[in-house]
Amino acid sequence: MPDFDIRPLGATAYLAPEGFAHELAAELGEGPAHGPRLFVVPGEAHAAHWAQNVWPDLVEIRFVSIGAAAKAMRALTRNWSLYPTGLYRRAALIEAKLPHVSGKPLVFPAAAPVAPLGCWTLLEPDRLIASPHGASPFPNGEARFVEDRAGPPSRAYLKLWEALALAGQWPRSGQRCLDLGAAPGGWTWALAELGAAVTSVDKAPLDPRVAALPNVTHRQESAFGLDPAAEAPLDWIVSDIVCYPERLVRLVLAWLERHPQASFIVTVKFQGATDMAALQPLIAVPGSRLRHLYHNKHELTWSLIR
Repeated sequence: MPDFDIRPLGATAYLAPEGFAHELAAELGEGPAHGPRLFVVPGEAHAAHWAQNVWPDLVEIRFVSIGAAAKAMRALTRNWSLYPTGLYRRAALIEAKLPHVSGKPLVFPAAAPVAPLGCWTLLEPDRLIASPHGASPFPNGEARFVEDRAGPPSRAYLKLWEALALAGQWPRSGQRCLDLGAAPGGWTWALAELGAAVTSVDKAPLDPRVAALPNVTHRQESAFGLDPAAEAPLDWIVSDIVCYPERLVRLVLAWLERHPQASFIVTVKFQGATDMAALQPLIAVPGSRLRHLYHNKHELTWSLIR
């Protein structure tokens, strides 16, 4: 009798962000299968905007021992990330027999890791489910960075870092960036630190430390009052502005029409109910992506990287 058995399930697992299982459940149309955040849905993986990680090509592994479980997983791929849903001690013993995966925070600017990272959870003492290549390069989709606790005026810059790290691209010295709804200046600070020339726009003032940066120009006016046609060509357009999704979509599409060469990173914030219908015009933009980042709250990030 073999000491383990691997069986394809013909299903995909989706891991919800902490606190947003309801949004993912509504998107998938399925109930939770394992714990409050992990959903298993029959069929191949598909886009799920509220998933923190996606586990395609899901398999079930039955095994006779801890060593056999680790052996079976190593036969599928080298690097694994555990999402514990129970049987914590036994899961930890299996994990200890797998190659160590560094959980060190990323030092930005740097692209996200590229090595495939498998995902698994232990369901019974002798049964686990696993995917040899999760969609996120970060363990359980948790993008962690070595934070700068002195320069930025808030932690909002981590959303921008995460989006850029996942894209594997970021503004370079000399490129022109526009930050809409910039105050107090976390995103402007992050762009300026990369050497870009940043124009920040907000009716509120920037943090004085950010406003004093030599490559930052602050325009104290409404982001909605600008005429995209009047602006010189831009390399990057970003926004962490607080407004209703419908209004933000109109704003972004206006800038995209006049600046089709620019890369975009935009936070869509929900004011109350999660209205995904309002975002369909953004979702339909070819080459773009809408997803919940680890550092997002009740919001999604839309990106279009040239």
